[in-house]
Amino acid sequence: MAPPHLGPGIDTSQISPQEIRLDVEDAQDTSNSQEAPYSVFTKPEKRWIIFLVAMAGFFSPLSANIYFPAINYLARDLSVSLELINLTITAYLICQGIVPALVGDAADMLGRRPVYIAAFVVYLAANVGLALQDSYAALLVLRILQSSGSSGTIALAISVVADLAPPHERGKYVGAALSGPNMAPSLGPVLGGVLAEKASWRWIFWFLSMLSGFCLALIIICLPETARKVVGNGSLRPKCLNRSVVSYMSKPKASQNLSEHLDPPFRCPNPLSCLRIVFYKDTALVLVANAVFYMNYSCMQASLSPLLMDIYGLNALEVGLTYLPYGIACGIASFLVGKVMDHDYKVTAAAVGFTIDKTKGDDLARCPIEKARLRSIWYFVSISTACTIGYGWTLQAKAHLAAPLILQFICGLTVTGTFNICNTLIVDLHPDRPATASASVSIVRCSVAAIGVSILQFILENLGPGWTFTTFGALGAATAPMLWVEWDKGKRWRTERLEKKTTVQHEKS
Repeated sequence: MAPPHLGPGIDTSQISPQEIRLDVEDAQDTSNSQEAPYSVFTKPEKRWIIFLVAMAGFFSPLSANIYFPAINYLARDLSVSLELINLTITAYLICQGIVPALVGDAADMLGRRPVYIAAFVVYLAANVGLALQDSYAALLVLRILQSSGSSGTIALAISVVADLAPPHERGKYVGAALSGPNMAPSLGPVLGGVLAEKASWRWIFWFLSMLSGFCLALIIICLPETARKVVGNGSLRPKCLNRSVVSYMSKPKASQNLSEHLDPPFRCPNPLSCLRIVFYKDTALVLVANAVFYMNYSCMQASLSPLLMDIYGLNALEVGLTYLPYGIACGIASFLVGKVMDHDYKVTAAAVGFTIDKTKGDDLARCPIEKARLRSIWYFVSISTACTIGYGWTLQAKAHLAAPLILQFICGLTVTGTFNICNTLIVDLHPDRPATASASVSIVRCSVAAIGVSILQFILENLGPGWTFTTFGALGAATAPMLWVEWDKGKRWRTERLEKKTTVQHEKS
């Protein structure tokens, strides 16, 4: 009997078995070539892209924290009160919560590259202005611009990961992309302290100008467009600003289709699309849990300097160095937790009989992604809760300085694990709008953290560090039931949401 692809009327007696085997293999190769991979970017290309977006995401938390050691110097040189200088910090945090909503929607519509370039142009100009300014009004306005330029970079980084990495290996890429943002808050005070003490507060902003200028040059020259609405899986050729300088100078890849490109419709970025995500049942619980741990982290970092100066008599430079254990832990956790998430995904898929498609990526509508992502979060939540409470009581008891620093290191490991798991799950829940989904994380966590930091000093003065951090630890423990509800009911809620969305789209059409 003739192989099916040879067709009728062919005398197969004259065809050798070797020829038949080669024909079958050729047919299989043709079939496989028609199966488009999730991303045409190679592993080295993905690593380079993730390095660039991790570097870009470094600037938002770095700019917030490198500023703290210069507060007294700025108040003295500009002849204003510390309260007015603190207002510039509040303005920065407000923008950090609002701007990602605009940036995320714009990036999902226009692509990642144009938004990255626009953000860094604004950020670079703001830093140059901050280094040159001599008035409080200029300081306030330029800090708002500085925050506007840098605040969307974390949401952009996570959206790039969603563009490049299929769900089964997304964890390690999220960890790598967030390594910059996770370590920056601990490195910022050290760099700021050295520059303010040894040079001038102006050199903080010159340093940021030079570093961000270098990053902007790399983005313009090297960063390819990854947005799936613009380049698909990377095989479609982008236009204009969506193309890197390197792409103009190099030969197109064999996998790239030069005759096709996508033209997403232009509209004004809508921050309300981000707010809608906040109120979805399957999203809200994850956002709130993540925000509580971000508040705990923010309050721990904000209180570290005054508490250690008061309890242990450390100077500004010594206090700056005490931020390093947390930063080192964040860097380690960023990579380790990514591997844990990928392992959990594979274990969960095997347990429910879900077949992982390593080529095209999985259809998450059929995957119990909530159970996969939250499988190990209980360890991080419980350890973080215990160490947060212990941290407060070691300060209350004035234990050896090593004790709170060790507990801070463990908190850095576990809180970073919680952040990365929640961030990855939010993007998985909204794969069609990863930048907008990631921006919703910024809105909620910055709002909750601002509330926590605003009442932190009042709580410390009235309860002391022991009961203050016991309260924060209890709030962290209270997220466990919320996450369990998401683990148990999340997939059903997600299915209902997607069915409702499909019904609305059919009615419109």
